[in-house]
Amino acid sequence: MAKINIGLYVTAKKDDGYHNLETIFYPIPLCDTLQVDPIDDSREYVLETAGYKIEGKSEDNLIVKVYKSLREEFGLPSVNIYLDKHIPMGAGLGGGSSDAAEMMKLLNEMFNIGLSDAEMEERLSNFGADCPFFVKKTPAFATGIGDMLTPIDFSLKGWVLVLIKPKTFVSTREAYSGIKPDKSDIDLREAVQLPVDSWKDMIRNVFETSVFALHPEIAAIKSTLYDMGATYASMSGSGSTVYALFRHKQEGLKRVFNDCFVYQSQLR
Repeated sequence: MAKINIGLYVTAKKDDGYHNLETIFYPIPLCDTLQVDPIDDSREYVLETAGYKIEGKSEDNLIVKVYKSLREEFGLPSVNIYLDKHIPMGAGLGGGSSDAAEMMKLLNEMFNIGLSDAEMEERLSNFGADCPFFVKKTPAFATGIGDMLTPIDFSLKGWVLVLIKPKTFVSTREAYSGIKPDKSDIDLREAVQLPVDSWKDMIRNVFETSVFALHPEIAAIKSTLYDMGATYASMSGSGSTVYALFRHKQEGLKRVFNDCFVYQSQLR
């Protein structure tokens, strides 16, 4: 399961170079497929992938890192891992973090490790700031570097979610290049309780300032979504996906955004 960021504010830069954030993580139904099977093999693991091509070495993949950490601690057997990627990478949707959390949950259940949700969240924070969110996958107000989660009771049920991701890759360095940390001018926890119609001029992703300046094609996607009648549109995370909330299903999205990843679903 992926996520979108509703609002994203950079509130301070820490001494270690990381930044404190305020955002709301909201789960969306776009998912990868992950399957794990024990095997009798001299190798630790076999990784098979499909869907979006995964760059880099297999040992650098978060799901492999999660497996190896639990194997070392709990003596897990060798496994065959099958990952079918449907969530685009570098999209600001948390695909890799979601896979890491799902891997830990799957291994915990398969091999009766006995970790609680809280224990899994604590361990997953070592693999990425937003990894713990995907244990429970319920809306959360995130602070710290995105790892401190407070459940928040609100729902976008019934809204039609549209995701548009261009081929553009936005690096974290780029996204932070034009950011000046500052306190948020709103309380996100209160803002999301207001009608979605009021979000447009209230809830901001501050990364849009630097990212749109460097990549006007991403800004154009947001503008086009509003022209199509979106009630609210925003970049997710540090990009490059732009999401929009519509009251009704949209026709012709692939024609309008013909060179982009396009996804549409009614939220439940």
